[in-house]
Amino acid sequence: MRAVAPADGGRGRKDASEAAVPAQRSGQRDAFFDNAKYLAIVLVAMGHSWEPLRDGSRAASALYMVVYAFHMPAFIIISGYFSRTFDASPGRIRRLITGLAVPYVVFETAYTLFTRWTDQEPDRPISLLDPLYLTWFLAALFIWRLTTPVWRHVRWPLPVALVIAMLATLSPSVGNDLDLQRTLQFLPYFVLGLCLKPEHFRLVRRRKVRILAVPVFAAAVAVAYWAVPRMTGAWFYHRDSAEELAAPSWSGPVMTLVIFGCSLVLVACFLSWVPGRRAWFTVLGAGTLYGYLLHGFVAQGSKFWGWYEPAWVHRPLGELVVTAVAAVVVTALCTPPVRRLFRWVMEPEMAWAFRRDARDQARERDAAVRERTAVRE
Repeated sequence: MRAVAPADGGRGRKDASEAAVPAQRSGQRDAFFDNAKYLAIVLVAMGHSWEPLRDGSRAASALYMVVYAFHMPAFIIISGYFSRTFDASPGRIRRLITGLAVPYVVFETAYTLFTRWTDQEPDRPISLLDPLYLTWFLAALFIWRLTTPVWRHVRWPLPVALVIAMLATLSPSVGNDLDLQRTLQFLPYFVLGLCLKPEHFRLVRRRKVRILAVPVFAAAVAVAYWAVPRMTGAWFYHRDSAEELAAPSWSGPVMTLVIFGCSLVLVACFLSWVPGRRAWFTVLGAGTLYGYLLHGFVAQGSKFWGWYEPAWVHRPLGELVVTAVAAVVVTALCTPPVRRLFRWVMEPEMAWAFRRDARDQARERDAAVRERTAVRE
């Protein structure tokens, strides 16, 4: 596996995790989903910041395990929900290429060059087929979204996706190309998102669910604290087969179902706490892909720069400081100024690279006719 660390994880002028944002009113984004995406990306950054703290802290390891059980599933479910309208039309294919494929190539190259320095591996090759670090999510989302029309015609999409994920755990030969193992094992979450409707999200936002979420999360932390010395958290990365985790083959399909169930419960609890109204961080939900891809340079560089070497960092106060810094950094990277600075690479127009489809040409003809009419009048 080429990943540097066991870590995870718009088009038009929207985030790449969206295909069409359901509007509260015409022209408005849904505050609930923007809030959910922002909070999920903060948890992603926190999880990465806890990685170097796990060896000396069972509590940090437990929190790490709980967060990894649901933060990427939540992000992927929301991505699937906003991919429901993907129909492989020319316009959507263009947005898929400019919003996912182009950033993938750029950041795969950038992370390779950066980690040659931070990991002291000057000969690390640039390989577009073997995603490095965070870039796996771009490759996976590209593949998932392309398959959307297929899932819309399958009679039992979620069971089929679960079977595929279960079989993937039995197939160590899947290999590292495009991180296909992780793409297949996370597939059920994306397909679930495709199947969800607005009323399903309203169900988990009820007051009763919010109250139940408190003991559920407390129980999850307690179970994780017990499990830390007894099992590997690598199951939650969904990047290895059972054989590669030194586990019996039968455990792969079983763990797929168990983790899927546990993750869904925690995702529901997480979403129940997400505010539905606009907040100060709502606007940051449109920049989560920026925060996701850019914070990885800080996460990788922090270890190289020795930020974790002082002893106080590994004490409770230091762990709180590390967590707060991670939240602040990823928040800053989701802000509009950062988006404007990096939009040329994250959301390039690239009109020169595509043929104009019939609708574009029709709009141009209509505009020309209106202009000529206006001139005559």
